[in-house]
Amino acid sequence: MREQTPTHFVGLDIGTHMVRCVVGMVDEADPAKPSIIGHGSAPNLGMRKGVLSHVDDVVDAVAHAVTEAERLSGVHIKHATVNINGSHVVGINSRGVIAISTANKEIGPDERLRVEEAATIVQLPPNREIIQVFAKNYRIDGQDNIKDPVGMHGVRLEVDTHIVTALAPNVRNLELALDKARLTPAHKTLSSLAAAEAVLDRKQKEAGTLLMDIGAGTTNLAIIEDGEVHHVAVIPVGGVHLTNDLAIGLKTDLDIAEKVKVEHARLDNSNKDMNAKVEYDGKSYLFELEEINMIAEARIEELLELVNKELKRVQRARKLPGGVVLVGGTSKLPGIAEFTKEKLELPARLGVLQPLSGLIDTVEDPMYCTAVGLMLLDMLLLPGEGMTSGEPVAGAFGLIEGLLGKIGFKK
Repeated sequence: MREQTPTHFVGLDIGTHMVRCVVGMVDEADPAKPSIIGHGSAPNLGMRKGVLSHVDDVVDAVAHAVTEAERLSGVHIKHATVNINGSHVVGINSRGVIAISTANKEIGPDERLRVEEAATIVQLPPNREIIQVFAKNYRIDGQDNIKDPVGMHGVRLEVDTHIVTALAPNVRNLELALDKARLTPAHKTLSSLAAAEAVLDRKQKEAGTLLMDIGAGTTNLAIIEDGEVHHVAVIPVGGVHLTNDLAIGLKTDLDIAEKVKVEHARLDNSNKDMNAKVEYDGKSYLFELEEINMIAEARIEELLELVNKELKRVQRARKLPGGVVLVGGTSKLPGIAEFTKEKLELPARLGVLQPLSGLIDTVEDPMYCTAVGLMLLDMLLLPGEGMTSGEPVAGAFGLIEGLLGKIGFKK
C-alpha cells in the first residue's frame, strides 16, 4: 500500500510476447490530458498464451522494461497497476441480497458495500479466486435499473454483478515474478478492461461496445454496456498463431514468417503485387501474396468465429450499437476492421487513444493501449486494501467515467 498520494503513475502490461511499461502524471496545465513521461518495453520469453511459464524470463523482461521507463521518466518505480491474462480468466454472473434494518433508513455506502460482498459468496473451486467484482445494477424492493442506491430508502437491497475469477496458482506465480523484480502490484485488472479505459469514450460505453484486444498469445474481450462491464472473456488465440500458420503454410522459419506477417499479410485486396519479397539474415525470400493472404484470412476468420460464439453465449451477437473496437498488435493487420465488420455483422474500427500529452509518439501504437489503460487506472484509483470501489484521485482528469465507481479491485 502506498503511504501517500503519488505524483507519478505506472501501468505494466505483461504480455505473451512483450512487456510494456508506461509512466504518466497529471498535467497541471491541462488536468484533462494525462501526460506520458516515460515508457519502456522488452521481449518476454517466459509466457505462453498469457500464462507465466518461466519465472526468471518474465522477471528479466519486467526489469528491462521498467528500467527503460525509469531512465526515460527520471522516477524510481516501486508500484504499478498490472494485468491478469490467460484463458484461465473466467467471468460469472452473481446476485447479492441484503436486508436494510428499517424501512425509513437511508441506504449508505456501507450497505452498498455489504450487498456487493454478499454477491461474492459463490461456490468456487479451491484453486480459483476472485480478481474483480463489477456491480451492473441495483434493485430496491423490486424496483429495477438503479445505478447507485446510496441516498435511497427501502427494506431489501439487491445487486447484479459480474465476477471475474482466475486460477490462484497463476496469480501467485505472477506475484512471485513481480516480487523478484522488486515491484509491488498496486491493482490487478484484465488487459481488455485496461484497454477499454484507454480507447472507449462514454458514448461507446453506454451504447454497448465490444473491446477486442488481439495480442500475441491471447485475445481479450470485454463487453461494456450501459456504462457497466457486461461480460469478459479470454480466447487463447493471437498473432503468434498466425505466425505459426505462415511458417507451416509457406514452409519457412518462424523468424521469416514473422517478417512476412508484419510486412505483407493483409485482409484486403489493396496490394496488387503477385509476390512478397522478404530480406532476412542477408538473404532474400520470395512468397506468393495470394497464399499469404489466404492463410491470414483463415486464421482471423477462425478467431472471429470464436468471438462470435462468445457473443452468442451472452445474447449480444449482432446486438452491440457501439460495434467492435480493435486494439493490440494484431489489430495493425491491414483490412482487419472491415473483415471484422463483415464476419461479426457489427460496426468495427481500430481503437484510438483518448487525448494524452507528453511522450506520446511511441504509446500511440495500438500495442501500447493496454499499458496506457493500466497507467490511467493507476492514476484514477486511490490505493486501498481488499475489495474496494475505486475512487478517482482528487484533481485528476475527468476523462474516464462510468466504470470507475463500479469496479471492485483486489490487491
